[in-house]
Amino acid sequence: QLQLVESGGGLVQPGGSLRLSCAASGFALDFWFIGWFRQAPGKEREGVSCINSVDGSTNYADSVKGRFTISRDNAKNTVYLQMNSLKPEDTAVYYCAADPYLNNLNLGLRPSEYESWGQGTQVTVSS
Repeated sequence: QLQLVESGGGLVQPGGSLRLSCAASGFALDFWFIGWFRQAPGKEREGVSCINSVDGSTNYADSVKGRFTISRDNAKNTVYLQMNSLKPEDTAVYYCAADPYLNNLNLGLRPSEYESWGQGTQVTVSS
């Protein structure tokens, strides 16, 4: 059974860092598109970053460029989101998603393009 499990969320002060993990089971990430999304209270789910596990190409939302880095470890079947210089506006529930058919980095930031989702992990940036 295909499953995605996020971890690594928590409470951090502005300017701090967190690394989120998305562990996959039931399938191999090697040929899938993986995306990170977030949803703050009262707001729509938005794309943060995505990675094409085949060639390692990546894309980022403008709001996180230069601060967040997505990476994958195919041997561990896990995708990471390193988040640095966190801001209060980064506060949200963060989700990872996977799709076997995506091959376009721009579409990879659209939640509607993904068929499988994790349960989410809360990130709170506050002093």
